[in-house]
Amino acid sequence: MNSKIKEMKNIRIFWLLVSTLLVFNVSGCKKELPVKEKTFVELNGKLKVVGTQLMNEFGDTIVLRGVSFGWSNFHPRFYNDSAVTWLASDWKCNVIRASMGVGPEHSYLQEPEFGIKCVTTVVDAAIKNGIYVIIDFHSHKVYLKEAKTFFTEMAKKYKDAPNVIYEIYNEPDDTYDWKTVKAYSEEVINVIRAIDPDNIILVGSPRWDQEVQLPAADPIKNETNLMYTMHFYAGTHKQWLRDRTDSAIVSGLPIFISECAGMEATGDGPIDYDEWPAFLNWMEANKLSWVVWSLSDKSETCSMLKHEAKSTGNWPDEVIKEWGQISRTAIKKGNAEK
Repeated sequence: MNSKIKEMKNIRIFWLLVSTLLVFNVSGCKKELPVKEKTFVELNGKLKVVGTQLMNEFGDTIVLRGVSFGWSNFHPRFYNDSAVTWLASDWKCNVIRASMGVGPEHSYLQEPEFGIKCVTTVVDAAIKNGIYVIIDFHSHKVYLKEAKTFFTEMAKKYKDAPNVIYEIYNEPDDTYDWKTVKAYSEEVINVIRAIDPDNIILVGSPRWDQEVQLPAADPIKNETNLMYTMHFYAGTHKQWLRDRTDSAIVSGLPIFISECAGMEATGDGPIDYDEWPAFLNWMEANKLSWVVWSLSDKSETCSMLKHEAKSTGNWPDEVIKEWGQISRTAIKKGNAEK
């Protein structure tokens, strides 16, 4: 009897050991699935304007830093998925700007389908990469009918994408007063808001976006999530423009710097190594979003790439011009710290 009991105990111990080993082996072989890291847009959601500050969906202050593509009609070869992916992954841009040329040869006025293709290619790539993207009607003149047609199409296509920001007029030149620019802007805003009630809209101001004191004194009423663009080129625009912009912000005007660079306003000439850092430090101190000009290969100081640079990104240092190197460093530093 005792031997029988002992035998049964041994059997139970044996099977207990077997089951333990089986559990250990199964759990040991099970691989942990990698956790997909959230994109920048997934972390921040739909943007909004609170007071003068750009904020994310959760009410936290957000600063966007990135690169503007050059005129689509002059530099279309960079308007592709791979270039956007490289800017997002290597340059660490959290916003890019698709500058659809309006006015000169081969622009949206003459070839609307091509202009739309350039823009939508970049916008779709930005959405895929989880960054924000500015749809820029890149004009110096008023083209109201064309703008309304274009933004109707863009709003219908992207109204549900939190990534999208509409820039309805790049830079009104010195032939337009604020009354004219304001009337144009109100009509285009109405077209967008009838379709997309929430995404951020950027509004220009006279004299190439330097006369920000004019909309500050007479802003567009009864609209939400509007910001006003200020553009600067550090070799031409100095402390006076920073002071003017500070005053506009104090008066309640939300500012977004959708185009800036370190040389003269022509886009050429020497880089101002004193004024560019002064502007950069000022933007960071005021939590202003900024986009540098431009991703192109023209023979000028502000064009970031050399002619031999590939269209599709993966640019080694030797094909990135000095302004491109300065811009990439500033973007990566600013976005890494936040």
